[in-house]
This record gives sequence, structure tokens and C-alpha cells, in this order.
Amino acid sequence: MSSILTNTSSMIALQTLRGVKDNLNKTQAEISTGKSISSAKDNSAVWAISKVMESDVSGFKAISSSLSLGGSTVAVARKAAETVTDLLQNVKGKIVAAQESNVDRVKIQTDIDTLTAQIKTVVGSAQFNGLNLVDGSHSTVDVLASLDRQSSGSVTTSSITVNAQNLSTGAYSAKDVFSATTGGTISGAGDNFVATLNAAGGSANVTIANATTWAAGDKVSIAIGNKTASYTLTANDVLAASTADDLVAVGLKNSIDKLGIAGFKVDYSSANPGRLVFTNSGTKDLSVTGQFSNASAGGLGVLSTVNVSTASGALTALGNIESLIQTSINAAAEFGSAEGRINIQNNFVMSLSDSLKSGIGSLVDADMEEASARLQALQVQQQLGVQSLSIANQAPQNILSLFRG
Repeated sequence: MSSILTNTSSMIALQTLRGVKDNLNKTQAEISTGKSISSAKDNSAVWAISKVMESDVSGFKAISSSLSLGGSTVAVARKAAETVTDLLQNVKGKIVAAQESNVDRVKIQTDIDTLTAQIKTVVGSAQFNGLNLVDGSHSTVDVLASLDRQSSGSVTTSSITVNAQNLSTGAYSAKDVFSATTGGTISGAGDNFVATLNAAGGSANVTIANATTWAAGDKVSIAIGNKTASYTLTANDVLAASTADDLVAVGLKNSIDKLGIAGFKVDYSSANPGRLVFTNSGTKDLSVTGQFSNASAGGLGVLSTVNVSTASGALTALGNIESLIQTSINAAAEFGSAEGRINIQNNFVMSLSDSLKSGIGSLVDADMEEASARLQALQVQQQLGVQSLSIANQAPQNILSLFRG
């Protein structure tokens, strides 16, 4: 049935043309923006997911910057510790030279003082962006390392903790902690001692006896030859003086036993609180030196007491320098380990950020090849739709022919 009031064909053609136009507009938007989902109305669920992932990518950019800053700070500290180690080895060479009786110890002491001043300069200048990890001003530093999103949607952060090292040389104060008893040859007293143990039976006794109250962080070291054992008091150890003396003595004995020095033995007797007995049953003479470092002293505080102007001072310095060198070596190793961990984490964060960007792209980016092909097809459909609508609009005109005579 033909009607001049209702043109069904025209309405169908118009609806089709509108649909083609909507699809054409959408395809053109994809081509111009490069995204198949550019707003929440395109696909609210996927758009929401992509926005959360984009916020994480922004967070990881900040974390990468934090890791780069932390890595640079640790690298400066590591280099400083390595430089201090080299300087301390030079100091050791001077101290060894001072063991001879026919040398000018005063000039050697001048060289040692110059090297000590250089160490102070290195430690003081080893800062990056105002943060110094080797001057004792910090104990630990946290470097922002990760952004952790839970399945519930909550977000937490995690950090890499870097242990700062104290390579400063100041604030050292002597404290009488060693007292000689019987046997062997012990020179020096108070904050240090030197014992010479002859091979095949040489022995010496020393007693840990602190005349004043121990403090948390006080450290006592014993160097046997080129190996060093130490014990540092904790807050739980700071008890009555006599009790703490025993704790230090036992702690030192356990630390010395772990060194595994052939022919060397250290005994502790509860009948003589704080007393250690050293015995050398080996085939080589051994020097045994003791060193005390107060809690507030710098890690290299004993360096300020080195004095090789006398034979006994030179011998004491020889025992002390080994502990100082080991302190700087341990500091450099600690920083090197932390720097490596930070670099690994930074590389991971950058790779993770790239993966997230790729994931976001797979969700919202337009397939440009497909969009191009679809655009051409829709343009043809649009042309055909216009033609179809034109034909449909001509239908009422055909009804006039029915009324012509």
C-alpha cells in the first residue's frame, strides 16, 4: 500500500544513514585521537581500568626518580669509602715504616697527620643533594622503591633501607677498659694494649675492666695479626659494670674463635671476671692489640690518637690501623651492595612501567589499519545511504501519476 502520509522506506533509509554517520564519527574520532576508548562513554569499565593503570605509571615515574637520586647518593658514599680505604692503606704504610728504629718518626707522624686531614675532607664532602651517608649524621636512609597495588585496590609503598656508615674521625675519648695481669709482654693501658706472643707457647693475659659505666654502642676490638674481632654493646648489654665486663669478654672470645686462627687460642674463666688468656701455639710470632671506641666516636675516631713518635706508639698504631681499614672496607662493601640493589630495582621499575604502558595501549589504543579500512567502508555506506534516501523520497512523487488523465 502506498501512502503520502507515511514513507516507511524513507524512514528506514534515514535510520540507516544516521547509524552510518554515528559509526563514521566514531571512526574519525579514533583516527584523530588514536584511541578506541577516549572517554568513559565509549566503555566505562575499560576506561576506568586504563585510568587506574595510568595513575600507577605516573607513580612509577616518581619512584624511578627517587631510585635514581638514591643511587647517586649511595654511589657518592661508596666512592668516599673506597677513597678512605686507599688513604688508610697509605697510613698503614707509614705506620709500618715507623716500626724501624732508625727512621725519623716525627716526619712520618707529619705525613700521617696530613693523610688524616685528607680523610676528614673526603668524609665531610661526600654528600649528594645535602645527604651525607659517611659522616655519622644518619643511621639509615630509606629510598622509595616500589608502588604496590593490592587486589582490594589499596596502594602501599615499599623502600630500600640503606645502612649509613660512620667514617668520621672526631669525638674520640679514651676509657680505661684494659688492664694487664700476668704473662706475656703487654705495653700500653687504658683504651688500648699491645701484646707480643712468641711462637710455640707465648701467652698473655688481659682483663676487660671498665672503671666507668658502659654505654650502648661502646665497641671493643682485638686484632690478632691481620685479623680483627670485635664486640659492640647493645642497649640490653648495658648493665652493672662488672656484668657488662663479662659480656664484653665473652663476646670477644666468641668473635675471636670465629676467626679460626691456626695455633691461636683464647680462654675465658668465670673465676676471673672479664679476663682473657691468649696462647700462641703456632709456628709464627703474633701481635695482639686491643682497641676501645666509645659510642659517640666516629668510626675512624681512633685515627686521631695515632702517634708513631715513639716505638710503643708505633706498635699500638699498627694494631689499630687494621681495624680502621676493615671498617672502611666494610662500609664500601655495604654501599656497593645497596647501590647494586637500587640499580636493579630501578631497571625493574622502568621495565614494569613500559609493560603497564603496553597494557594500557592494548586496552584503549585504536587499531589504525582497521580504522582506515572501516572509514572507507563507512564512506561508501554513507554515499549509498544518501542515494537510498533520495530514492525513497521520490516514492510519493510516483503516486501523482495515478491521478493523471
